[in-house]
Amino acid sequence: MQRLPPPVQLGEITEEELRQYYGSVPKKPLLTDSMTPSSSPLTRSCPYDVFLSFRGVDTRNNFTGHLHTYLVQKGINTFIDDDELRKGEEISSALLKAIEGSKISIVIFSENYASSGWCLDELVKILQCMELKKQLVWPVFYKLDPSDVRYQKGKFGQALDKHECRFKDNMDKVQRWRSALRDAANLSGWTFLDGHHEAKFISKIAEDISAQVSKRSYLNVAKYPVGIDSRVQDMLKLLDVGGGEVRMVGIWGIGGLGKTTIAKAVYNSIAHKFEGCCFLGNVRADSVPHPGLVRLQNNLLYEILGGQEMKMTDVDRGIQVIKDRLGSKRVLLVLDDVNELNQLDKLAGGLDWFGCGSRIIITTRDKHLLIAHQVYPIYTAKALDNDEARNLLTLNAFKENRNPDECVKFPIDTALLYAHGLPLAINILGSLLCGKGINQWHAALDGYRRFPNSDIQKVLQRSYNALEDPLKEAFLDIACF
Repeated sequence: MQRLPPPVQLGEITEEELRQYYGSVPKKPLLTDSMTPSSSPLTRSCPYDVFLSFRGVDTRNNFTGHLHTYLVQKGINTFIDDDELRKGEEISSALLKAIEGSKISIVIFSENYASSGWCLDELVKILQCMELKKQLVWPVFYKLDPSDVRYQKGKFGQALDKHECRFKDNMDKVQRWRSALRDAANLSGWTFLDGHHEAKFISKIAEDISAQVSKRSYLNVAKYPVGIDSRVQDMLKLLDVGGGEVRMVGIWGIGGLGKTTIAKAVYNSIAHKFEGCCFLGNVRADSVPHPGLVRLQNNLLYEILGGQEMKMTDVDRGIQVIKDRLGSKRVLLVLDDVNELNQLDKLAGGLDWFGCGSRIIITTRDKHLLIAHQVYPIYTAKALDNDEARNLLTLNAFKENRNPDECVKFPIDTALLYAHGLPLAINILGSLLCGKGINQWHAALDGYRRFPNSDIQKVLQRSYNALEDPLKEAFLDIACF
């Protein structure tokens, strides 16, 4: 029989005790693909909604200052730098991180913008993030013509000429600045000229940014997104984002497999590629109260159309409005936890409801429902493999990220056999066993064999409850045998 240490809290076990009972001290785990850190590009949250790039002497105390105030009042997390931080020739690492971590960059071109090497370096970095991280970039041409920026005329041309003299031994740098100015001037943005009403102009920009920020908000995926990246890659192959046809893709599997988690991670990774996006969670539950489906239609349109509130009261009217308003839009729509064909008929009835290139993702426990609605292809959600399950249980049970295999290998293996690779079961077990002594682990797991955990049972029982009565009877007969 395996010798176990006394029932102390795992967090209180000393190195000397570990060596006494097991002959070694557990090592910290290595991060692998199956133990994806929370900073994964698919799941991370941006620290800033908006980064403001501007020439301080031109607009800090007027246009940019007022725009910053408007954005903050709308609850938009906006980065505006302090001139006191600008020391030396090179752009600071703090500014680079702020640019990289922002969803949207607003570049405010004013007459002296190009005279600042800092501003031009910011612009180069902003355009790199637009290309690599798919961030939005919107230029504002403040009291100047966009052609001055595009072709470097007037004060922009004079500033670039001075830079060429200053950096005559580093002309590549100046060429990068010129190219960045041309590229930025070709982007869609706003132009403010003398005679315009500045307050109204700023208010309009703030409204547009607010609508865009709400559309581009990342969904919380999972506390420990173990194994998510590989499953997302499988889904991306099926979705073929960029293709011109409209495609519906299903995610099918039993409860607790992580279908919703996969859908959220996919949504975060591709939402920026569509004109409008919507993630409708809990369709099963939200469609039941009357008029649940009408409310879901209203929510769908509100999200995709960028905050345009709909007040429909009839589900058939909602179908027609969805067709009319979204038939020419390239949209991303996720319908999570669908359990009736009627829900699909009212929310995503056909491929012709949406514009070319649209993608609709449907998660369900009922594969026949997807087949009946002609959803293809269908991704079968997979249980976690042994390494992924072990990593997830470790992260939930041992918050310090220690690898406990050497000191509690037997109870962990027992827990993994009980969970059968279901992320839901592993998360619940890890949280329940966190901080408990090894003897308590054994007692708890022995108890779950006789009396299954109620939180896990509730999720799994939904699949049973959805069966027709003859199938329920057959299921119970099989269980008895």
